[in-house]
Amino acid sequence: MKRSPLIVIFTTVFIDLVGFGIVIPVLPFYAEGTAFNATPRMVGLLFASYSVMQLIFSPILGGLSDKYGRRPVLLLSIIGTGIGFLILGLGTTIAMLFIGRILDGITGGNISTAQAYIADVTTEENRAKGMGLIGAAFGLGFILGPAIGGILSGWGIHVPFFFAAAMCFANAILLYFTLPETVTSDHPAKNLAGGRSLRQVGRALKEPKLAFVLVIYFLFIVAFSIMTTSFSLYTMFRFGYDAQHTGYLFAYVGLIAVIIQGGLIGRLVKRFGELPLVIVGALCFAISLFAVPFVGPAAGGLAGLLIGGGVFSMGNSLATPALTSLASKSVGPAQQGVVLGVTQSTASLARAVGPTLAAVLISSSIAHLGADGLLHYMSDRSLFVTFWTGAAIMLLATLLALYQNFSRSGAAAQR
Repeated sequence: MKRSPLIVIFTTVFIDLVGFGIVIPVLPFYAEGTAFNATPRMVGLLFASYSVMQLIFSPILGGLSDKYGRRPVLLLSIIGTGIGFLILGLGTTIAMLFIGRILDGITGGNISTAQAYIADVTTEENRAKGMGLIGAAFGLGFILGPAIGGILSGWGIHVPFFFAAAMCFANAILLYFTLPETVTSDHPAKNLAGGRSLRQVGRALKEPKLAFVLVIYFLFIVAFSIMTTSFSLYTMFRFGYDAQHTGYLFAYVGLIAVIIQGGLIGRLVKRFGELPLVIVGALCFAISLFAVPFVGPAAGGLAGLLIGGGVFSMGNSLATPALTSLASKSVGPAQQGVVLGVTQSTASLARAVGPTLAAVLISSSIAHLGADGLLHYMSDRSLFVTFWTGAAIMLLATLLALYQNFSRSGAAAQR
């Protein structure tokens, strides 16, 4: 009973993240095509619209999962995501693309709800390992999703979205028939007094430990979003890659994430603790974002690109499950849904800020050589400005994590 629900949750998140992975390399090419002719700034806003909706609705869905159960919220999220993908695939105007992403964002509470489910069925000692399952699902999504998106785009740039929608609906069927509910009548969340969501959010944010974790987590996701928004544009401009080749690069990044988060993170947390992994991860992330803009066909080539992507993936894979575990441990079992919803909402705010910031930074150095493709909207200067901004953000996250680690060490020594 302990293993089976986790397997179902892993499968559920994995299928969802395959769809997410399909979108990342394909959407920029899809939106800038002749049917839509979107600029890089519009692509950034398209990514951001999804995240703004998640920012608003993730805590609400988290509170609903505490009150009514994890299963119905997961089903709602998955079905909404599937409908959003259908709208994207059927889109004929840029407005339809925004509608599809907004709907997906409104119902997209599946990650935080899955994390709350894992918190329900794991102990504090195994919490980071359990959260690593989410990270491993992310990694596998990055392995298969971008590769699938790139391959299917050969049959039509809209085809990957239909495939993602079909996977979502299959995922909903699987979850409906196989996942047991954890929020039973004796669950602490069921016995919590009324006025739950807003009141719990306020209480949770007053916890210094949680607030600090959320700030670092926010910085991580902002930098991650800058990278994912800019990377496809970067490979198009610098290497001339298409969606398929960029998809293979994301698959490589995902493979490293699976190895670390799926197999190593539990042992690493037991040996070193969460905060040291956050520090190392943030530093690796900062170094990779600083170095990648130097890489080109004549400077490092594909090998340099793989090294930079590998260091980035290692840093993100070490830190993300550790931060989620710290957030979960900062509150009791009655608040897991809401607090992990707040964590996801923090990530959603970051995913709104990151793509918007990336779009502004890229557009700040536009060289208007023409209007027939994204290659004309980018320059070497904009690449350095964009990636180095992400590197500076991660350096700040490193310093904050170091401060928090020293503060905890000092408090422990005093006791």
